[in-house]
Amino acid sequence: MPDVLTLPEAAALLRLSERALYDLARTRRAPALRLGGKWLFPRGRLMAWLAAQADVPGPPRLAPPPILAGSHDPLLDWAARQSGCGLALRADGSLEGLAALAAGEAIAAATHLPDADSGTFNEPATRDLLAGQGVVGITWAWREQGLLVPPGNPHALASVGDLSRPGLRVIGRQPRAGSHVLLTHLLTEAGLRLDQIRFLREPAMAEDEVAAAVAEGRADAGFGIRAGAMARGLGFVPLIHERFDLVMRRRDYFEPPLQALLAFARGAAFAERARRMGGYDLSQTGAVAFNL
Repeated sequence: MPDVLTLPEAAALLRLSERALYDLARTRRAPALRLGGKWLFPRGRLMAWLAAQADVPGPPRLAPPPILAGSHDPLLDWAARQSGCGLALRADGSLEGLAALAAGEAIAAATHLPDADSGTFNEPATRDLLAGQGVVGITWAWREQGLLVPPGNPHALASVGDLSRPGLRVIGRQPRAGSHVLLTHLLTEAGLRLDQIRFLREPAMAEDEVAAAVAEGRADAGFGIRAGAMARGLGFVPLIHERFDLVMRRRDYFEPPLQALLAFARGAAFAERARRMGGYDLSQTGAVAFNL
């Protein structure tokens, strides 16, 4: 996303109507410049203004540690290393990440939690766990989720319901992982329960562990992202696109580690890496997904 935004771009970033943002700019309540008859919005000043609007009053708090907790994503792993942002990743599941953020044990949480009632991702779960704490969700990427299968898909799997076939060995994820929550949601839609699936005894703790179990022949299928399948040369049955967000307190958005990571995600090297890994849509990367 460019450093200077047009009115439509800025409105999309803030999830406001163009008319609402125009009124804010015209009355000098939002940072904007009018050049050649067009409204322009410096991205940095716009995000600083957003944070200032909603700082939550209260007693001083200790600065959170530079830990990005929550869900595992291979593109995020790579970007955290390559950007030199200084963030330590703690991949223990989406729900655990939000809990760590709420407890002040992390500066941000990576999450991809579906909500069956609204059909959206991440916002309802974040509201439940961090109500009143002044948080914002920043889109990292849209990801393609589906079934990881051996090359050639020897069991001819085509849907999530096929995981219930007798004798089929499936590698699962830990219960508080976003992929586990999403798989449970898809199985429920298909009229199935988790106990109808023959899961391996030990769940995978990360995306690459799902792919490894299938590649090594310990499982006949797993539920995960396309990038995991491509990294291991596996087959992939697409099922759903999900939004993967970074959730943080608004005041922490401007901390150097997060700014370094998000700036790197706007670069060409990041886009090329995502293209080669496969299954990522970066069209909304860096945009505000929700503001609570």
